[in-house]
Parts: sequence; C-alpha cells; structure tokens
Amino acid sequence: MSSPTGLLAGVAQVWRRLRSQRAALTAAIVLAALVVIALAAPLLTAIEGQDPTTYHDTLVNSASGGVPIGSFGGVSADHWLGVEPGTGRDVFARLVYGAQISLLVAVGSTVVQVLIGVAVGLAAGLGNRFLDHLLSSTTDVMLALPTLVFSIALMAVVPSGFPRPVLLMLVIGLLGWGGTARVVRAQTLTLRELDYVAAARLGGSSRWRIARRELLPSIAAPVITYAALLLPSNVVSEAGLSFLGVGVKPPTSSWGQMLSTATTWFRADPTYVLLPALMLFATTLAFTVVGDAVRTALDPRAASRVRVGTKGAA
Repeated sequence: MSSPTGLLAGVAQVWRRLRSQRAALTAAIVLAALVVIALAAPLLTAIEGQDPTTYHDTLVNSASGGVPIGSFGGVSADHWLGVEPGTGRDVFARLVYGAQISLLVAVGSTVVQVLIGVAVGLAAGLGNRFLDHLLSSTTDVMLALPTLVFSIALMAVVPSGFPRPVLLMLVIGLLGWGGTARVVRAQTLTLRELDYVAAARLGGSSRWRIARRELLPSIAAPVITYAALLLPSNVVSEAGLSFLGVGVKPPTSSWGQMLSTATTWFRADPTYVLLPALMLFATTLAFTVVGDAVRTALDPRAASRVRVGTKGAA
C-alpha cells in the first residue's frame, strides 16, 4: 500500500500532466462553468427576472401556431435567449435548470455504475471459480442487453410519482455497470498474484481486508479513468430518454426534453433547436476531452506509445 506522502506525490504528478494539456484545461474550464451555471440557476434566473415554468402567451404569435414574436426566437432585455415556441416560457431559464438535470443524472448514474461494477469485479476476481463464473456470466449478460429498450421499459412502468431524475440515475446506473465490472475483475486477477497481496493473504487477512487495503488503492486509477469516460455517455443517455418522452417530465426542464419539443419548430424557430443542442454538444465534448486527458495522465505510457507510433509512421 502507498504511503500518504507517496499518494500526494502521485496526485501532484498527475495534476502536472493534466496542466500540460491545453485542450484538457479548456474542457475543464467549460465543465466548471457548467457546474457553476447549474448551481447558480436560481440566482441567474432571478437576475433575469424569469423562471422556467411561467407561460407568456403574449410573447408568441397564436395566429402562426405559437412562433415567438421578434427576432432570434423573441430575444429581448427580459428574455436573454428568447422564449419557447408555443408556450412563451423563458429559454435561458429552461437551459440553466436543464443543466442541473443533465449533470445530476450523469454524475449520479456514474456513481451507481462504479459502485456496483467495483463490487462485482472485486467479488469475481477474489472469489472461487464458481462465483467468478457466475458473476462474469452476469456481467456478460448486462453488457449484451439492449440498454435503450430496457431503459424505456423500466421508465414506462415505474409510477409517475417517483422522482424522475432519481429514476434516471438508477436505471442508467443499474443497466450500465458491466464495463466497470469487467475492468475491475481483470485488474483484480492480475493484482492478486503479486507478492504484497499474497503476503497479506498468508498473514491471515480476509478477502474483504485484502480488497479494501491492498486492491482498491491499486485499481483506483483505471476505475477513475473509466468513470471519466462514462460521464459523457450518461449525459447522452439522459438526453436520449428525455427526448423519447420517458425521461424528465414537464414542467421540469431538460435539454433532451427541449430537443424533443424543438423537432416541430426547427423551421419556424431554429434558435430553439440550436441552443439545447449546443449545450449538449459542449458538455459531451468537454467530458470526453477531460476523460481522455485523465486516462493519459494516469497512464503516461499510453501517450508515449502514441508518440512513438506517430514517429514511426512518419
């Protein structure tokens, strides 16, 4: 096991590698800004003087089917990004509150996936042959499941009174832990043959103690890397389920829900389509870039292999 001093030195080294990647720093700044926007949504909408649920019927043209009055979707001093077609709800307020849902569901479902995946992977790697076979087969089944179909089915049968953001976190998390479990099992099978793990076993340590004190610190790096790459996938999953109408329900705002509504307005009000699409794209891209940077920082040999391969090809 690493000492606290060695752990701090390792963290500092990883941080130096991350700082050297400009794209990762830019993406991290974007994510930090999104987190601040999501947390400050009530304050930002109060400054604007709007909220995400109030209808403004006078700001849409009922004669043309509900198209916002004015340029760029009804942009004005009172409505910074315009209003929603058909309802007149403030787009800025719905976007910033939608950031809360997207980030909350993405992070929450990732935590569920990691917790279940680490528990199953450790149990499979440290267990006997029967337990390993049982858990590995279960993991293979989870990876083979048509996740979208099962997600839609589960979201549809749960009573509407259950909080939808929490339900989204649970559904995405419970159906998506297979990859984490496979990574953890592979690492555990490798690490359990090393001398310090064998010494702990011969010293009478239980499997739980070995997993907690010897294995978890060693598998933290690949688990963190994999979790960072799961986040953008979970953002897209939440948006997709809300787009299909089985995710967050009105009047709660969600980027996927806004895109679903915007499909009927993309000709009359293209701004309403572009804004949630750009937010979703920026969030997904930022998470992907940061996740790749974390992977490279925790495994610098990967970057070295890429550089060597590039030089060889040149």
